[in-house]
Amino acid sequence: DKVDNILAQWQAERPDLDTTPMGPIGRLKRCAALMQPKLDKVFAEFELSYWEFDVLATLKRSGAPYCLAPTTLFSTLMVTSGTMTHRMNQLEKRGLIERLANPADARSKLVQLTAEGAALADRAVEAHLQNERHIISELSPEQLQQIDDNLRTLLAVLEEH
Repeated sequence: DKVDNILAQWQAERPDLDTTPMGPIGRLKRCAALMQPKLDKVFAEFELSYWEFDVLATLKRSGAPYCLAPTTLFSTLMVTSGTMTHRMNQLEKRGLIERLANPADARSKLVQLTAEGAALADRAVEAHLQNERHIISELSPEQLQQIDDNLRTLLAVLEEH
């Protein structure tokens, strides 16, 4: 693959370097870069960007009434509060979410899916899962389990730091 070509070039140019980390990290980055357009294509069918789907899906999977505090939402999505505010404004303009008074804190609002947002999230997640199944369809169940186990281990290491 192309990562092997990169590693061979580094080996030729700098044989003194241990390029072992470049293999898995390069492959993860390349997989993500190749996968994203395939994911975006399905989201576009629903007139959604990846981040819009991510927000709607996060609210939907939180369970009825599909409502979260903005701090919970932006920490789950790993974005800044400023980014979250901009995203909420966009989704609110489209009628997919609404902001409600927070009975526990008069200084803040809650973010809730509208009926339209919840219905869109349901349709989009079904298509998204079908698309993901297609993307990984050439891998055996054993290969998928091994990849998932190894990525879980890597993620645990990364989240510790």
